[in-house]
Amino acid sequence: MCPVKRVALAFSIMLLLVAVVCGAGAWQVERFMTTPVTVPAQGAEFEIPPGSSFASVTRQLVSRDIIETDRWFRLYARFTGEANAVQAGEYLIEPGTTPLSMLEQFTSGAVRLFSFTIVEGWNQRDLLRALHANAAIKATMTDEDWPGLLTELGAQTMHPEGLFLPETYRFPRNTSDRKLLAQAYQLMQTALLEEWDGRDPGTLLANPYEALVLASIVEKETARADERARIAGVFVRRLEKRMRLQTDPTVIYGIGSGFDGNLTRKHLRTDTPYNTYTRHGLPPTPIAMPGRAAINAVLHPAPGTELYFVATGLGDGSHRFSATKAEHDAAVAEYLRRLRQQRRQGG
Repeated sequence: MCPVKRVALAFSIMLLLVAVVCGAGAWQVERFMTTPVTVPAQGAEFEIPPGSSFASVTRQLVSRDIIETDRWFRLYARFTGEANAVQAGEYLIEPGTTPLSMLEQFTSGAVRLFSFTIVEGWNQRDLLRALHANAAIKATMTDEDWPGLLTELGAQTMHPEGLFLPETYRFPRNTSDRKLLAQAYQLMQTALLEEWDGRDPGTLLANPYEALVLASIVEKETARADERARIAGVFVRRLEKRMRLQTDPTVIYGIGSGFDGNLTRKHLRTDTPYNTYTRHGLPPTPIAMPGRAAINAVLHPAPGTELYFVATGLGDGSHRFSATKAEHDAAVAEYLRRLRQQRRQGG
């Protein structure tokens, strides 16, 4: 064989070897990047601190046995240019995640989200207490900071009660209480205005804020979906007839944090801006955070003649409704009789 042919043959063999090696390497990378990582059934929390290099991220993955080796991971990330695109944050690596999908998670900043639920019927103290009890939320507010926050939000009132929509909110760790409250405020504004726009034409409520006030009372009176519009109808008819609302939750709200759980006749006779036994009309502000269903109920109250309601005492949260005072007195007597019987059986 002539020298030229020998060189050509050697070169061909070398190219073949390179192709084989490259093909084997590509196969290894592809196999590694598409094989699910090792995490528990509930997933694995994984934090990337700000300023972390990709090498430090992959070393941490190896040290925690999430991946066996970082060789192919680093090779792929450098080849695609994604090694420099990893974002800091706290991530949840779920079962079935592959290095490829994990890299996409890290580069897109799809951090782990936490949840916080504002419960229907909470007041402002309940809300702030729950925010600060959530370890994933950054606490920045105190009770004295409400006016400043409401000013920033453009609210027309400096009283925070009722202004934040009961809903479950999702957020990354270290989201501030102010940011979550801003989101809840905007959602309440949207929900309230949408419900107001769809209100019954004959409503006697003068504006959306009055609807919010009455909805908060309905929210505190019942948690039953089948009773909201009916209770709203009772209150609307009482307002129409210039009857006092005479609802215990407003009295309790007027007492404030000093209320010990025992509502007395003295409380009912003690005048405050929220005592609907001593004052006509609506209280000056909401008394709780009403949900959208309660807002809808007061803007679409059930028709009827009922002017009274009282708990049945059956343990299901239901009420008995009456059109006359005599019927109501009988219903109250029945409730008290049932209550005494339950106490005797319990004792």
